[in-house]
Amino acid sequence: MHARDVAVSYCRDVPLCVKMRPGVPVNAMLLVLLAMVGLSHAQVKTSLLELTNSIGSLLPALSRPANSSRIFYAVMFDAGSTGTRIHVYTFIQKDSAELPVLDNEMFHSIKPGLSAYADSPEMGGHTVRLLLKVARKTVPRLEWKRTPVVLRATAGLRLLPGDKAKALLDQVLDVFHESPFLVSDDSVSIMNGTNEGILAWVAINFLTGHLNSQTKKTVGILDLGGGSTQITFLPKSKKTVESTPPDDYIARFDMFNSTFELYTHSYLGNGLMAARLASLGALGAEDVDWRVFRSCCLPKKFKDEWSFGGITYQVSGIPDGYAGYKLCYQEILKVVKGIIHQPYELKDSGVFYAFSYYFDRAVDAGLIDGSQGGKLEVKDFKKRAKEVCNKMTKYGTASPFLCMDLTYITCLLKDGFGFKENTVLQLTKKVNNVETSWALGATFHHFHNLKIH
Repeated sequence: MHARDVAVSYCRDVPLCVKMRPGVPVNAMLLVLLAMVGLSHAQVKTSLLELTNSIGSLLPALSRPANSSRIFYAVMFDAGSTGTRIHVYTFIQKDSAELPVLDNEMFHSIKPGLSAYADSPEMGGHTVRLLLKVARKTVPRLEWKRTPVVLRATAGLRLLPGDKAKALLDQVLDVFHESPFLVSDDSVSIMNGTNEGILAWVAINFLTGHLNSQTKKTVGILDLGGGSTQITFLPKSKKTVESTPPDDYIARFDMFNSTFELYTHSYLGNGLMAARLASLGALGAEDVDWRVFRSCCLPKKFKDEWSFGGITYQVSGIPDGYAGYKLCYQEILKVVKGIIHQPYELKDSGVFYAFSYYFDRAVDAGLIDGSQGGKLEVKDFKKRAKEVCNKMTKYGTASPFLCMDLTYITCLLKDGFGFKENTVLQLTKKVNNVETSWALGATFHHFHNLKIH
């Protein structure tokens, strides 16, 4: 298949998610968006002008006599497995010949995620209705009818049976139609998992300036969500590409007059919360109302309820058994071994940016600062996992799952992906004060579709 064909197959229905800090021009992000579908340099410039004009014509300007600027808004929902987040963006366009600038972002989130309402979609729709109040307060009343509202769902809904996922999405669409905002035919959908990895790689490398580098020195990305996990990097060795069994591990696309060939894959069911279920033997289990799911990764005296995906499980340690890092690791290894593919060259890899639950658990374990993030090696996760698991009486009361989670992260990195213990990971929630999110790119993609398709 031609590179362009592959690019289109990956990116046609999913936005390019590059999130930019307020005040930064978005022309470079749009160049990436258009180049991802294989356009030439001349075509990119033409399409950028068309896109600029389409956005401007879609959302008429407010009156700003001082500089003739116009302001417009957009509302984007990120429906994840553990929560639903709303991003309300404010854009300024000073001149019709220039690209808009992100002026402000209003953000709010609510738990649990939509998937928790699989058996009561009306309640799921109500959570979206509550979040829409943020949009009503942020967007001026006169702009409501011209402001698009969009929701993209990820692993939480991908894990649900198709009919239940559809019922939730239909309910959200009904709530959108009740609202005063602009609703299009593709306002509500589920995002493809593979695209999450590709788009996160583009976002991180754009924000770190690597996409502008002529040397093609890029960084890899590791994203650990609740229901799925993604890995994406630019291979340096042809053997990585040639030794990859399934074709869908490799994505080819053109960008800035260069062709990139990414190794990327999304593992549905290997997110942190789904991995807990698998370790407990509860993934896909029946009769959860009366069964107690036990693990040597939990403190011996621990017994409680734990909920994920709208189901509540009875979980506990093994009162008369053994616990500790070694036994926990063997239990976790069954969840990882043979499921996660090991790319050829990761043993000699460069820097990887790791976020989501990689970041959160590193903070919980005291490995990095919650506001600054920091660099870790894989062995740092291993060392702290041993400390926590072998001293569960100390750590177990406040964080009963910390041993299991740190051990899973260690096992996923070492025995799953095959990283060396001295591989450097950059743990982050933000790059240059910008959260690593696909939401802003999704917003521009939606603007583009509103006008052109």
